[in-house]
Amino acid sequence: MVAAHGAAELPAVTVDTYNAELRDGGGFIGDRASNRAFYALLDDWRDRLAQFGDDPFGDEAGGELSKKALDKILASGDAEAAGVIHGAIEDFAGELAAVIRRFLKLKGWKDTEAIVVGGGFRRSRIGELAIGRTSVLLKASGHDIDLKPIGNHPDEAGLIGAVHLAPSWIFSGHDCILAADIGGTNMRAGLVTLGSKRDGDPRKAAVEHSELWRHRDDKPSRDEAVEKLAKMLGAMIRRAQKEKRRLAPFIGIGCPGMIGPEGGIERGGQNLPGNWEAKSFNLPHAIREAVPQIGKHDTVVVLHNDAVVQGLSELPEMAERERWGVLTIGTGLGNARFTNRD
Repeated sequence: MVAAHGAAELPAVTVDTYNAELRDGGGFIGDRASNRAFYALLDDWRDRLAQFGDDPFGDEAGGELSKKALDKILASGDAEAAGVIHGAIEDFAGELAAVIRRFLKLKGWKDTEAIVVGGGFRRSRIGELAIGRTSVLLKASGHDIDLKPIGNHPDEAGLIGAVHLAPSWIFSGHDCILAADIGGTNMRAGLVTLGSKRDGDPRKAAVEHSELWRHRDDKPSRDEAVEKLAKMLGAMIRRAQKEKRRLAPFIGIGCPGMIGPEGGIERGGQNLPGNWEAKSFNLPHAIREAVPQIGKHDTVVVLHNDAVVQGLSELPEMAERERWGVLTIGTGLGNARFTNRD
């Protein structure tokens, strides 16, 4: 095996910790800084305002207002509705700052210099504002830490990071790889180019093609979800062949939860369709069975936590840092902390 599943030692970084599940009296503290938490805060502001008149958003439930719609209101919509959104952003930033302060007290997060924030929440303007406000709150409370949105589009970051799961020598002679990003709402499969065709530098990796499936809408079983993912990967292989790309026999996958060295999901897969934590289920094995070869070579599949993989996409921007982390705000709050290797 060129790399272990869920490995702590990766080519460019040591994964100090990931998928930390901090609790307080009300459950996991990460739940206080998720998509659902933001919409709950938005609904709370709307309920308070409705006691004194009409809801400025109308009769729609908070969860039905897309982030795109909220961004539009912030830019040019009703001033009172925009004020409600700003109130929710302020409250959410306070919760996120409190969660980050808890992480920074953990041994594995000691001396963190920078944190990048990814996940679906980050790709909206409200997400960017919440991250910016959280940064201000942390610095005002004495935490000298660089907090910023992840550089790549979050839909692509979870694919791009897969190129850093294995040593670059295995990609020699190839110019692209397959990657998959599995989340509690969506699954993506993509064709990731390794820099230019000439140098194949993984630090310049980019998503060339990708396919998205919103599995939460279809409510598939676990096996149906894996079958669909395999078909998406197969479509990427055919596309690479059609375009005469030199596709490496490698598939990097990011998935929620703690990943065992044999590829089992030990815990943290509760938001996925069906039981992904069953001892009889092994995702890398299932994908290898579905895609046994790429070109003339046996397929290598490497599985790691989705926050780890998304964070790895930021490696080129973190070269001057020693210790840094990633938070992914989506269905839940993913997290990982890295130490750069020489």
